[in-house]
Amino acid sequence: MKYVLKGLLMITAVVFSITVSAKNYKILVFAKTAGFHHESIRAGLPAIQKLGIENNFAVDTTTNSALFTAVNLKQYAAVVFLNTTGDVLNDQQQTAFEQYIRGGGGFVGVHAASDTEYGWPWYGRLVGAYFVNHPKQQVATLNVTDRKSIATRHLPEKWTRKDEWYNFKDIQPDLKVLVTLDEHTYTGGINGDAHPMAWYRDFEGGRSFYTGLGHVDDSYTDPLFLKHLLGGIQYAMRQKRIN
Repeated sequence: MKYVLKGLLMITAVVFSITVSAKNYKILVFAKTAGFHHESIRAGLPAIQKLGIENNFAVDTTTNSALFTAVNLKQYAAVVFLNTTGDVLNDQQQTAFEQYIRGGGGFVGVHAASDTEYGWPWYGRLVGAYFVNHPKQQVATLNVTDRKSIATRHLPEKWTRKDEWYNFKDIQPDLKVLVTLDEHTYTGGINGDAHPMAWYRDFEGGRSFYTGLGHVDDSYTDPLFLKHLLGGIQYAMRQKRIN
């Protein structure tokens, strides 16, 4: 009987621990650059911290890839790659991040997150596509094709704004696209009528959300963009359902 009671207490403790951790949402915002450095990172970091304060989740920020260990990543409900570029993680750090996602972790990629880790095919599948090139910054119109998600329900069906419009390669076939870019409204697009610009999906046990927006500083004071980004974060860290 003593062993039975001990076992029950251990099970209860485990359940309690899971319940508590589910309520304590925390994300890591990773902004390391090994290629082009986006000046808007300076605006993006405090903007995401403010979103956390307003929406009941904690935010750690770093450019230190050494934090990508199995032990450290366990404390985060999601990791945001904020305008990362180039080769930012070594082999051991990549393995730890793969294990984190497969263990149910969340990923949010912002803009140049798709201009990151070209030599790591798993990452390309996680983010959903790789950056190829972009024309000059200009005003264009976005088609919000799914207006039922927490990342898009507040957006107009036609969303016109200025940003740096990425062209993509290796676009994954299973993306759940939320927003497409109307190539008829600007010059320099190469992805056609179904040019994806924001998407999400479950991925190998975790969750992945990406938005190609977020190059310009003004994004991080734009309520429409910030609510779009917030919805992606909340989905990735399982704080809310996507629909």
